[in-house]
Amino acid sequence: MTEEINHSYDGGLYAELVSDRAFTTRRLENWTSVENSANGISIAIDKTTGPSEALPLSLKLTVSQADTGDPAGVKNDGYWGYPLHPDTTYQGSLYAKADDASIGPVTVELVNDRTGAVAARAVTAPLTQDWKQYRFTLHTGAIAASIDNHLVLTVAHAGTVWLQLVSLFPPTYRDRANGNRVDLMEKLAAMHPTFLRLPGGNYLEGDHIPERYEWKKTIGPLVDRPTHPSPWRYQSSDGMGLLEFLEWCEDLRIQPVLAVYAGYSMAQEHVTPGPDLDPYVQNALDEIQYVTGGPDTKWGAERVKDGHPAPFPLKYVEIGNEDFFDRSGSYDGRYEQFHKAIKAQYPDLQLIATTSVKSIRPDVIDDHFYRRAHEFFSDTHHYDNTDRSGPKIFVGEWATREGSPTPNMGAALGDAAWMTGLERNSDIVVMASYAPLFVNVNPDAMQWSSDLIGYDAMHSYGSPSYYAQVMFGEYRGEEVVASSAQDAGPLLFWSATRDAAKGLFYLKVVNASPKPQPLEIRLDGASIAAAGRLITLKGKTTSDTNTLTDPDHIVPVTRPITGLGSTIHHTFAPYSVNVLEVRTK
Repeated sequence: MTEEINHSYDGGLYAELVSDRAFTTRRLENWTSVENSANGISIAIDKTTGPSEALPLSLKLTVSQADTGDPAGVKNDGYWGYPLHPDTTYQGSLYAKADDASIGPVTVELVNDRTGAVAARAVTAPLTQDWKQYRFTLHTGAIAASIDNHLVLTVAHAGTVWLQLVSLFPPTYRDRANGNRVDLMEKLAAMHPTFLRLPGGNYLEGDHIPERYEWKKTIGPLVDRPTHPSPWRYQSSDGMGLLEFLEWCEDLRIQPVLAVYAGYSMAQEHVTPGPDLDPYVQNALDEIQYVTGGPDTKWGAERVKDGHPAPFPLKYVEIGNEDFFDRSGSYDGRYEQFHKAIKAQYPDLQLIATTSVKSIRPDVIDDHFYRRAHEFFSDTHHYDNTDRSGPKIFVGEWATREGSPTPNMGAALGDAAWMTGLERNSDIVVMASYAPLFVNVNPDAMQWSSDLIGYDAMHSYGSPSYYAQVMFGEYRGEEVVASSAQDAGPLLFWSATRDAAKGLFYLKVVNASPKPQPLEIRLDGASIAAAGRLITLKGKTTSDTNTLTDPDHIVPVTRPITGLGSTIHHTFAPYSVNVLEVRTK
């Protein structure tokens, strides 16, 4: 599950290096002037001119005196620095115009904060009096890898320049244009995910209806995307638009779980079911068509125009987000209106409700849980007695909230204990997704603590909870094996599954106790080999954790194990998450 929180996209997964590239905060928080000796420069937001209807404003740079030896301009500090590596190519672009062509080109430089050394330089074509896009390439030489850099744009003649949509990308995952950070995508791939719930929770709704996620404003060229406020108190660039979400799924070979805006925003604003809601329902139908339609459909043709001819696979559509917060009681009617319209055109889609409804039966219900570890320990049987006649369950947001900015070992134990219960009940629990996924650990970047993966501009790390997710994702069977245990203390939790096609059996055991715990587990109808391997994630205390400076402090360790059979005897380490993998006979 993902959304724009904690600088998850801008300043996170989305690889753009320039902060506030479209100047839409209107406060120039991330842009400052680069003075020359003449001190003849001023910068301001000009609301009267921009390169497109979506971006009708720009940064106005006025220079009264400058020359090639004494240029003047602006600088950008990025998202807490610019991560530069040696011998690396960065692709950039900007929109610009000048009051007079005599001002010449814009010089673009990456400069070290501490030494002033220029790591890379490029010069655009000379500016004209019309808005144009200028592309450039910056290539670093034999520099030391560093986060302590900034971007500088200067001119060498007096005059006025207007700038907009200043962009710079490092190499991206699978070399996608407008793509994602390599290290973060690799960490996601290591989790062996199967779906992505997009575009997020609160981010879908917005605080107010005009601040909702409007997908039609996030597709097409970047210059045609107006940006919008995130509910987490910063402006979203919308570079991570609907197509980019879908390509994210494509790159990880996973399926999208598409959440559509359903007429409720978090400041208790809602759209009344009936004619008032019809445009929002149609917008959802258009969105589904953009995802799945062929080139002969209106919105499928728009996707083709945006550069992706093939439709995307889609099985699940979620109608709204956390509508149990809506005190108006309108969700029942709103859900029914969306459900009937979507099923009429797409009868095979599985539709997810975000709270209980009585008017019509959803295919799936989305449950959310944010808890402490002891609460999850006491509730691992939550779904044991759920009515198997349906609806199915999607645990769309959940986490053990202990540790900051990322979860500690105690949280990983709570997470893993809860997941044994989800796995044992996977006939009714069809999907589950931890939240939030990302956090930029810099000061002022975080709005929500206990997030799965932490990073700054250059480095990233997985929390202990992340590695618990990796283990449960990698060692996942296709059917649950009935099992019983002796000597299981109150802080021991387990689940057993097998994958007949691979000939593998997996036993997951969580020991949340501070002491080693012997355990005898008997497997019903499962015949396994005598030897296998044990993968263990453990910490010395529940506060033990990983950090940006010590990213591999707690990671899974694999060792061989023998003496196995239909009854398994083993003593499990304190504060540990374990997976026993063994071949079936």
